[in-house]
Amino acid sequence: MTVLPAFMAEDIHCCACGNNDNNKFHLKYQKEKFAVVTCDICSLHFIPPYYRKQIEYTQYKNADVTAAVRAGNNWIKIQRHKLRFKFIQKFIKSGNLFDLGAGWGHFMLAGKELGYDVYGVEISEQPYLYCVNDLKLPVDHIDFFEMDESKKFDIITMWDVLEHIDKADEFLAKCNKLTKPGGYLVLQVPQIDSYFAKRHKDNWKMMGLDHVNYFGKETITRILANSGYEVVKIKSSFEIKLFIMYTLLPLIKKFKSKKKQTRAQANSGINAAERQQYFNKFTSKPMWQLKLFVFIHNIIYNSLSALNIGEEMMVAARKIK
Repeated sequence: MTVLPAFMAEDIHCCACGNNDNNKFHLKYQKEKFAVVTCDICSLHFIPPYYRKQIEYTQYKNADVTAAVRAGNNWIKIQRHKLRFKFIQKFIKSGNLFDLGAGWGHFMLAGKELGYDVYGVEISEQPYLYCVNDLKLPVDHIDFFEMDESKKFDIITMWDVLEHIDKADEFLAKCNKLTKPGGYLVLQVPQIDSYFAKRHKDNWKMMGLDHVNYFGKETITRILANSGYEVVKIKSSFEIKLFIMYTLLPLIKKFKSKKKQTRAQANSGINAAERQQYFNKFTSKPMWQLKLFVFIHNIIYNSLSALNIGEEMMVAARKIK
């Protein structure tokens, strides 16, 4: 195991177990622009604070991405999120739902369609404006830590959010204060102990500077337990939309390129707007074809989940204290 250099150990803290002993971390992967370290106590993988100082999420998406999202098919997006609600409805079928990191709002739109009382918060300006102006959803553009704690929710959801949070333990403590007794926290994060992560190691496409935390089943269970939640279900999740945007598109770019490059190099040259535009093109079909696509998509998704083959995991946890 490689001992951490002094600069990398500065202000280091494991959000899953609380370890802050500089001598109880080791270097797992050294990348060009960042490093991934491992906690020797609980095995959480994360990017140390030194590399995270320049990350800014308030402008995470720009106007070009908004235009691409606006041009997309909302129906197909809602069908994707209904799969998530099938998971949620195993534990709670109705109530007031707080979507933390609402993104472009299509999950909330699906929840509203299914009868949930939805509310969301989004820190990035362009998605927030799209939620409010285009989808007419009750979304606030505020810092989550500044939320009024008198608000209580039956369900709090976070889709691909917690991996971005530097102080995930403090973040979850705030979630606990907003969750009703016996209420649920449902989230999705990239899974470091998944088949794909183990196979690709430091070339795993989910590994990047914008993802600070890399949870596995044990570490997500641990941090949630420390935050007053009991995990009731963990399900492997293979996001076919992400496969199209982050695997299929880079492969096409790689083979079309006149210069020799790896898939990772091709992937790094694709911006968020281009990914969304490609997904729009992929799903710009007659309704009967889209319905067939959704039917096949759901079979593949459920089969891969049942086989525990996925790059991410959905986690449902109940508040117990």
